[in-house]
Amino acid sequence: MKTALLFLLSLLPASLMAANVTYQINGQAYEGYYVSAGDNTPLVLLLHDWDGLTDYEIKRAHMLADMGYSVFAADLFGAGIRPTKMEDKKQHTGELYNDRIKLRSLMDGALNKAVALGGNRNNAVAMGYCFGGAGVLEMARSGADLKGFVTFHGGLKTPQGQDYSQAKGKLLVLHGTADTAITMDQFADLASELESAGMPHEMITYSGAPHAFTVFGSERYREDADKKSWQRLSMFLNDITR
Repeated sequence: MKTALLFLLSLLPASLMAANVTYQINGQAYEGYYVSAGDNTPLVLLLHDWDGLTDYEIKRAHMLADMGYSVFAADLFGAGIRPTKMEDKKQHTGELYNDRIKLRSLMDGALNKAVALGGNRNNAVAMGYCFGGAGVLEMARSGADLKGFVTFHGGLKTPQGQDYSQAKGKLLVLHGTADTAITMDQFADLASELESAGMPHEMITYSGAPHAFTVFGSERYREDADKKSWQRLSMFLNDITR
């Protein structure tokens, strides 16, 4: 397994280390991003949106590292695959939505790589945005033994035949009330499922916030909802990992 490390010392405090990381899962190359806040710091597995691992996730990873977390931003599409066209984004996400076994293996493989790089497997949380948020819920349903799961404006539907009976840890769902892609009916359905399964959860919606309300610089960005949801994330992580 080959690992390519690009240390970004000019961008980081002396206490932090960042690296692009090439890793293998089932014979295919993937390229994630790891930033370490030091030995034995809590680990966050960060799952990307439907355009793949981009500067957006890297920026979020550094924001988390500044708060004292080590972060592995996973690659769920493959090294060099960063789709920009709508049809390509749908194709890559659709492949994984239709092959949940592969999706789970990619998330598990990314977590294993994070641990191999020094991440703390016993004090870990998974979080994701949009497609990555749906991935986080898939990971929770798989029974992944993590302390917590966080989804920002992620897909909320539970696939047929799945449930939260094996889920561990706590779940935080951060959603936009004005999201027309993932409706409040789906939000309510998930709340009922979680309550029935006895999974500890907190679910928050932000008024006027559409889908992808945290994406800096986009027309959908809502600063108030972004700041409030990030603050709640910070409190959630601190409560369950410190």
